[in-house]
Amino acid sequence: MSKARELAELGAVYDSGALSNRNIMINGEMKVAQRGTSFSTDSSTIYTLDRFMSGTGSSFNFDLTLTQSTDSPTGFSNSLKITPDSTQTPSGSQNGAIRYNIEAQDLQSLGYGSSDAKKMTLSFYVKSNKTGTYSVQLIGYDGQNSCVATYTIDASNTWERKTVTIDANTSNAFANDNTLGVIIAWHLACGPDDIVSPSTSWGVATTGFRAATGQVNFMDSTSNEWYLTGVQLEVGSEATPFEHRSFGQELALCQRYFQRYMDTDNYEPSGFTGIATSSTRAYFSGRFTVPMRSTPSMTHADLRIDKFSAGYNYNGTANLDGATTEKAALFLVDTASGLTTGDPYHLIASTSDPQHLSFDAEL
Repeated sequence: MSKARELAELGAVYDSGALSNRNIMINGEMKVAQRGTSFSTDSSTIYTLDRFMSGTGSSFNFDLTLTQSTDSPTGFSNSLKITPDSTQTPSGSQNGAIRYNIEAQDLQSLGYGSSDAKKMTLSFYVKSNKTGTYSVQLIGYDGQNSCVATYTIDASNTWERKTVTIDANTSNAFANDNTLGVIIAWHLACGPDDIVSPSTSWGVATTGFRAATGQVNFMDSTSNEWYLTGVQLEVGSEATPFEHRSFGQELALCQRYFQRYMDTDNYEPSGFTGIATSSTRAYFSGRFTVPMRSTPSMTHADLRIDKFSAGYNYNGTANLDGATTEKAALFLVDTASGLTTGDPYHLIASTSDPQHLSFDAEL
């Protein structure tokens, strides 16, 4: 083969030579798990491994355990493992899926809304003992409606790579901002009222959950297992080899949406310092590890206020101040007593408490 032909074929496969930054997805290898490595859910929607969450419709009892697993195809180290904790049969418009939210400004390379709009291809590795037809849905939030495609798990307990190519949309552009652009939903159960004919065009007129004809009920046995990893979404009609990124790169990308500090580890300092304004209140501030998508919300557990010289107190409440932005946080912490007005303090972790300080700017 001539060098010119080799380069031409390489360019075709890699979308005109784009060899890096092909993958729009974050944490597609399931390596980053800031919130933990094991989760339980039912009819609620919760984030699990970074950027991936459970999703339900019509109060379906999506009774699952979700874990970070080391069972993975060659070349990968982790996957998201799903197991039912009870058997369920969805009725009506009940459904349950694993979902991922994509920021609209990360989809601009598709050129949607123009005559130059491009196709996109979703690829992923999946494994299950429950063989059969499954659905993957893309839900657009700027007028694209939905695409509902199918894939088949052919062999029991065997890693298989699946690809789905989605048609271009020349009519509706994604907003060039930090709002929700697309939801990707891997359906595991769906009631009869939400079953539609499969289509890889944006022709399903809904932003609700829909699965395709033939969708299996993964929830029919507590012995079922479903694994997902190697998720890649890219411009073009070809699925290229998975783009591996370092753990540090993936963590930084995840921290745009969620950051967790301290996490109960040997008096780890949080990086947030403050000053007492009374014997029961201190103000703390600090910059985030990376700028977040938007001004975040905050959750915490058992914050330990530590004086730089000696001594500590536990807080009662902590609340963000209105001056918090996507780049830095200002928050107040109230404690029962013991602070000295004007003295400096910082927040640390302990070795015995479920301590954490978390900031959430998810879509």
